[in-house]
Amino acid sequence: MKKILYICSFLSLVGCAVSCDRSLDEINKDTSRINVPVANTLLAPIQYNMASVGYNRANDFNFDIMQVSLDFPNEGNSLSRYYITENTGTGFWNNSYRWLKQVDDLKKAAISEGDKNYQAISMVLNAWIYSNLTDTYGDVPFSEASQLDNGISQPKFDRQKDIYVRLLDDLKAANALFITTKPLTGADLFYKADTDNSGIANWKKLCNSLSLRLLLRILSRDGEVNVKERIQEIVNNPTVYPIFQNNADATKLDISGISPLMPPIARPQDFTTGRAASDFFVQALQKNNDPRIPMFFTQAKDLKNNNIGYVGAPSGYPFGTVFTFQPSNLNQNLAKAPLKIFVYPYAELQFTLAELALKGIIQGSAKTFYENGVKASIEQWGAVVPANYFDNQNVAYEADLKKIILQKYIALFFVDQQQWFEKRRTGFPVLPNNGGLLNNGDLPQRLMYPPNPKVLNPTNYLAAVQQMGGDHINVKMWWNK
Repeated sequence: MKKILYICSFLSLVGCAVSCDRSLDEINKDTSRINVPVANTLLAPIQYNMASVGYNRANDFNFDIMQVSLDFPNEGNSLSRYYITENTGTGFWNNSYRWLKQVDDLKKAAISEGDKNYQAISMVLNAWIYSNLTDTYGDVPFSEASQLDNGISQPKFDRQKDIYVRLLDDLKAANALFITTKPLTGADLFYKADTDNSGIANWKKLCNSLSLRLLLRILSRDGEVNVKERIQEIVNNPTVYPIFQNNADATKLDISGISPLMPPIARPQDFTTGRAASDFFVQALQKNNDPRIPMFFTQAKDLKNNNIGYVGAPSGYPFGTVFTFQPSNLNQNLAKAPLKIFVYPYAELQFTLAELALKGIIQGSAKTFYENGVKASIEQWGAVVPANYFDNQNVAYEADLKKIILQKYIALFFVDQQQWFEKRRTGFPVLPNNGGLLNNGDLPQRLMYPPNPKVLNPTNYLAAVQQMGGDHINVKMWWNK
């Protein structure tokens, strides 16, 4: 009986709909879907998801490659021993291109709405994500990427040089677009530019600071690209090209632990399972008497479970090594809310300026920039810089790139893959080969392309492999040849 009543009711509803000149297609239309993207709804998801991708890349990849931590115990193939497969970067590739599509939608929506701030922000985000992609793989789909709506399902792989030139030009154009007196109309997880009067000004600082990151990365290619000229143009014109001035300006995401701002790692215990701190990174902090040590690590324990101080395990230790202690591990608080995900710390910029001043490319005191970087890096974690900190010869400034990069390496703790990029660019810090590293102990210079482009875009994949000189982990890319 109920079934008959239901059918009658449904037919009656259909009859009413038809009598009102509405088709079944109209009735079944999902009115909750957004058919035309709106700029102010697209920004926050990009920020949260791509910041989380960077956090996870630091945790899952960069820590192992750059001897911050290691799988422990391990006697077989592992990332910390330089065991790399074509799947090592699959998640990073897929997530980056997924959110680059939304960045493209953000830009189109901003242009359609005539909102120059959202347009500029989309260009900054595009440069941030694409620079990390090309610095990971080399030549990647760029000019034809995210163009499926235009019928391009097999995009060409652009040369890294062309990508860099376009990104730098876009950042310069974005700098000119920002209207610092006009707030955003939707949520902004980095700078709260919807409610904070300085929000757009901080976006502009990120834009130019990011330009300096990219320009430093390709410094060896000055001449092919007007690198030094562009650096000087930014640094010598702070009114036109503002950059970060303190930790408050830095780009970071505050994870509150309240949905939707949840930590990227759901269970903190997973953060430390099967892992140890690397002896190289622990010793680098110990030599400095660094106040961040307890924030980053737990103490090692002897076989009776007594604390024995901060002692890491050697990355790539020889097979068959017997440990008579449980090494230090990473502090689980690094995976618990509240926490900050650092996208671009102020300290990084100060070390960049220190290097540029050391090399005579910009004016200013390399020592001052260096010390500012060290202090900012400590303070961004909520620690206090000891009054006599720079009396320690391990920290005291020297006109030596090796020393600047070592402190930059420490400052880039948990900043996506920036430690790896800087090591490949400069050769520093010198990481030890403890006897068990694969690849002849040579640091991987890039990741292999993941399976998808090989299978779904074979012609352009093969063209990219040929123009790069191969698809293996020892191929150096344009800025590093």
